[in-house]
Amino acid sequence: MIAADGKEAPVVIVRVPATSANVGVGFDCLGIALDLTATFLLTPADELAIDGCEERFRGEDNLVWQSYLQACRELGCEPTPLKITIFSPIPLSGGLGSSSTCVIAGVAAAQVLGRGAYDRDECLELATRIEGHPDNVAPAIMGGLVSSFVEDDDTTSTRMDIADNLRFIAVAPPYEVRTADARRVLPKEVPASTAVWQMGRCVAVVRALETGDAELLGKANHDKLHEPYRSRLIPDFEPLKKAALDAGACAFMISGSGSTMLAVADGDELASAVHDALAEARPGFWLRTLSANSLGTTVDLN
Repeated sequence: MIAADGKEAPVVIVRVPATSANVGVGFDCLGIALDLTATFLLTPADELAIDGCEERFRGEDNLVWQSYLQACRELGCEPTPLKITIFSPIPLSGGLGSSSTCVIAGVAAAQVLGRGAYDRDECLELATRIEGHPDNVAPAIMGGLVSSFVEDDDTTSTRMDIADNLRFIAVAPPYEVRTADARRVLPKEVPASTAVWQMGRCVAVVRALETGDAELLGKANHDKLHEPYRSRLIPDFEPLKKAALDAGACAFMISGSGSTMLAVADGDELASAVHDALAEARPGFWLRTLSANSLGTTVDLN
């Protein structure tokens, strides 16, 4: 693209992986990056123009654009109109971090165009403030398995690698679960016994994902904090869970707050069997077998 001064306008290329938050027992603290990548091209322009997404997302309220504007304000940079082109295979039905990819793209563009460079730690802080929580943006930025907590305005995220043998089979029904509904159905208080159940299993799940111990993952990944309540909002949860486990999956969980679900399998052969079982159980549902993404967000300037 040629700018008004006759020079070629810079193109910021931001690649952000899909993510799955909670990871079963890691409610609001764990997230994993998956090998399914959204790509954003952001170029200074005479006026805002957005393509590559549904018409309803092409206005001033577009999340990439709004995140860019908010990041510019916080960085003290002057915003400029952008041409934003989006290439995203991530379903919008919820649960794989599609909104987080947009937030990160907007923040990264503000950093590069306003400051001249992408800063990962600063991007995490800004994206967490915009998104409201780090459980999707942290793994999307850092890659791998990430545990996060926030104290005041400070986000602490710990990154771990995920073993190469594990495969994640994502299945998305053709309906959404609203985040507000997913929050509303949760209990206000839980017994101490439930907290203890969850804490021990959360540590075990982290260890299982790091080492690729499918047997340990199957024993530990049984959530009591959110899945018993949120699964009621996903009519297909129980039939798909049965189909996945019967086909050999070691775990099956709601991805984020849904409606996407995630099965975990040990190796490609078993993952293929789980994929086929889910496809047979619900023909026509969006379905992908994915590896973990270890790279996280990448930013280039052309």
